[in-house]
Amino acid sequence: MMVSIPKIALRWKWPLLLWPYLVVGALLLFGEIIPEPLVYDVPTFMQLSFLETHWTYAYLHAFAFIPVFLLSFDRKVHYYTEWKVLFPAILIMGSFFILWDAYKTLSGVWGFNTNYITAGSFLYLPWEEWMFFLTVPFASIFIYACLNAYFPGDPLQKWDKPLTLGIIVLCFLFALLTIEKAYSSTTFILTGGFMLYHWLYVPNTYRTRFYRAFLVILIPFLLVDGVLTGGFTQQPVVVYNPAEFMGIRIVSVPVEDAVYGFLHLFGVCYWMEWLRKGDKAL
Repeated sequence: MMVSIPKIALRWKWPLLLWPYLVVGALLLFGEIIPEPLVYDVPTFMQLSFLETHWTYAYLHAFAFIPVFLLSFDRKVHYYTEWKVLFPAILIMGSFFILWDAYKTLSGVWGFNTNYITAGSFLYLPWEEWMFFLTVPFASIFIYACLNAYFPGDPLQKWDKPLTLGIIVLCFLFALLTIEKAYSSTTFILTGGFMLYHWLYVPNTYRTRFYRAFLVILIPFLLVDGVLTGGFTQQPVVVYNPAEFMGIRIVSVPVEDAVYGFLHLFGVCYWMEWLRKGDKAL
């Protein structure tokens, strides 16, 4: 369902969508990044010797992309038929996240361990990081599509209001608590702002379906991100400035990464539906 709102409120549709980006822009322009050494010593789950290579990050892309590509022609899911809206949606969200990623790298919020990446970078990002914004949504949205095909019901639909409002409140609360931490605050502001917009203006034709899918997506997401953040290697592939995130980890994965991933993937779903149905549906 969509919240019942006066027609006059529709005038604020796009300002409501854009204000989090303006706030984040102000934080980036006027906020101060505390220059601290990036952290290489993180908790580990287990160490896998075959990951001790310059090809570690590249391996993850092959692991995420190839099996999903081969399964895309399943007769029930027909994932390949979604590509005409999926890849443009990936491009739209990827363009924003790459710029965000590049800025954070340049400003010292995070960086990349050259022991686990190959040569070649652009805009301060290794090519493997660019590929992240293709392979991860490609594989993750496949899970979303499979659940919709094999389990077409929406068991969380009746919980839309408490779940969505809960996400919004928690995001804004943590944004306030972490306002001086660049990674944390920007992630929570953007996620909370987008969810508020979505709650007010977008009918729940897929929102709670995505919530269900994300609970499943979290399993491979945490495994892949666990490799990137050092849960299975001697050092992390992606290293963080300890002053700019909360420091709370799921083994090696910063909690903010899960919120970052949620925003990224939910944004891909949003643009897929926009491209599929047009603005009247959104």
